[in-house]
Amino acid sequence: MYFYVAHIVRRTAKIDEFEGKMSESGHSQPGMYGQGRRRRRRRDREPGPPGQNLSGPGREREYVPRERRDGSEEPPGPVLQKTPIILAKPPGERTKPSQGAPISAPMEKPIMLIKTREEGGKPGTPPDVAPPAPGPGAAKLEREGQRPTQPVYQIQNRGMGSAASSSAVDPVIGQTKLLPPEKMKHSIKLVDDQMNWCDSAMEYLRDQTDMLVVGIIGLQGTGKSTVMSLLSANTPEEDQRAYVFRAQSQEIKERGGNQSSGIDFYITQERVIFLDTQPILSPSILDHLINNDRKLPPEYNLPHTYVEMQSLQITAFLFTVCHVVIVVQDWFTDINLYRFLQTAEMLKPSTPSASHDSTGTSGSDEGSEYYPHIVFLQNKAKRDEFCPRNLKKMHMVVDKLMAHSHLKYKGTLSMLDCNIFPGLGRDYLETEVNLFLLPLLENEGEDSLTRAGSATAPLFSLLPGYRGHPSFSSLVSKLRSQVLAMSRCQLSHTILTEKNWFHYAARIWDGVKKSSALSEYSRLLS
Repeated sequence: MYFYVAHIVRRTAKIDEFEGKMSESGHSQPGMYGQGRRRRRRRDREPGPPGQNLSGPGREREYVPRERRDGSEEPPGPVLQKTPIILAKPPGERTKPSQGAPISAPMEKPIMLIKTREEGGKPGTPPDVAPPAPGPGAAKLEREGQRPTQPVYQIQNRGMGSAASSSAVDPVIGQTKLLPPEKMKHSIKLVDDQMNWCDSAMEYLRDQTDMLVVGIIGLQGTGKSTVMSLLSANTPEEDQRAYVFRAQSQEIKERGGNQSSGIDFYITQERVIFLDTQPILSPSILDHLINNDRKLPPEYNLPHTYVEMQSLQITAFLFTVCHVVIVVQDWFTDINLYRFLQTAEMLKPSTPSASHDSTGTSGSDEGSEYYPHIVFLQNKAKRDEFCPRNLKKMHMVVDKLMAHSHLKYKGTLSMLDCNIFPGLGRDYLETEVNLFLLPLLENEGEDSLTRAGSATAPLFSLLPGYRGHPSFSSLVSKLRSQVLAMSRCQLSHTILTEKNWFHYAARIWDGVKKSSALSEYSRLLS
């Protein structure tokens, strides 16, 4: 028993000694080892020089004694120093404010990258995607949207007009400029049947200068619309009802009418402008004026004078705004047609020269006046006309009739270069003009009837009959390649784009209609 009591006394003494040491070191806590014993912390620590304070750099502040819970102050006394423990966030998170802390500095309005859909959502948004719920994630996404790493493009409801007014370059508009031009399905009116200018062709034109303008004139029923369709977009194997320039139907042929009226416009994706015109000196147009009591303009007294003046206006217009003019005939040759061409050339409006070095020269000077290339196309040619001897005579006749013309009627097209006559040399034609021959457009049924020896020898029944010329499709392709390869001279004193050409042609047409030379010529005819 004595030993047990002595052990308890020694153990109690050790506990008191340990508590005394803990109290002196300041690590004791109130109520842990006895009542009335509280932790004493060093409050009277003297602040050292800046930068050497143990509380951390930049935290120099005066010591304020803290009151105890019971209202009494801590007794002053020497307290041992201890190493502080600093609880701080990592450096990457110090600048970000906490979500619960109030923001004192004003923030810029965030960029909204995600908006709630209204009335079914915007076009292009899947209908099964729900808008994101508001929360801390959405707020974080909005704050990150202030400086997006990649550009965000809005392509809905954006057109060329709105992008033109904006100073920023829209990549969507840049892609639309690189797209191929819109393909026309059929021709449209450039000049209507009342001889009025139409603006419907403006939407198909672009601001580029690499273009070729090809026009065509001819008498009624010579095949102008068919030839222009084959040169522009169609092939001989297609149905003629699908041609871009409507050809004469069987009903119109039977009653002797004309299919085209005014000037028709068509532009290909290769930027070649084709102009198909109504027939010149057309008897069907004259018959329509007489039988329908159509009122004539006051400056024309007779219907036939008005028809002739219309033809001269169209031809003079083509001589001014076209690079190439094709004159179609279906038989060789009409002397009145060449007289008509010379009259239209005389009444052609003066065109500004491409060179500025002409000093005071008149419009009649050849060097200061523009003249197009003219091609004489012999359509529906027979087998005898493909004979080299007859071909040479035809070239000589055209050269004699056009000897005094300023039109470029020779030197730009040759049938000998097409390998149509392989046995003839370049020196065979002494005066080679721009003359081309196209045979009659045959059908497959008619071609099968011309096969030679179908009843005699089975070997020769497989061979086609002798034609005396290549096939129609082959000749059309050769004509097209030569017409599109002609030089593109400058039409005015400045280089014209497609849209500028359209406005230039409108001014020329208005000037041709009000030309004093045409008015004087019509007065002489009356």
